[in-house]
Amino acid sequence: MMKKLQEMQQKVEETKARLDTITVEGKASNGKVTVTMTGNRKVNAISINEELTNLDKEELEDLLVIATNDALQKAERVNESEMKAASAGMLPGM
Repeated sequence: MMKKLQEMQQKVEETKARLDTITVEGKASNGKVTVTMTGNRKVNAISINEELTNLDKEELEDLLVIATNDALQKAERVNESEMKAASAGMLPGM
């Protein structure tokens, strides 16, 4: 049992490292605002199209929230999928 737990811990650590190499993008306003983050939900970049520089602060903030939430949802799906794959067959019922 202890060996299985150690194997699972190693797989989880490998999966976390792999998730750092996977990127997802969240978009708003037809891609004019883009947030890029890793599968571990770390924001790497935010891109705002120059066409949006005339927006007021509140509108731009709203678009950033939408794009960030979109990226977070995608990163969460990738994270869950990778973690399930890493734990497959290790513990019954997972």
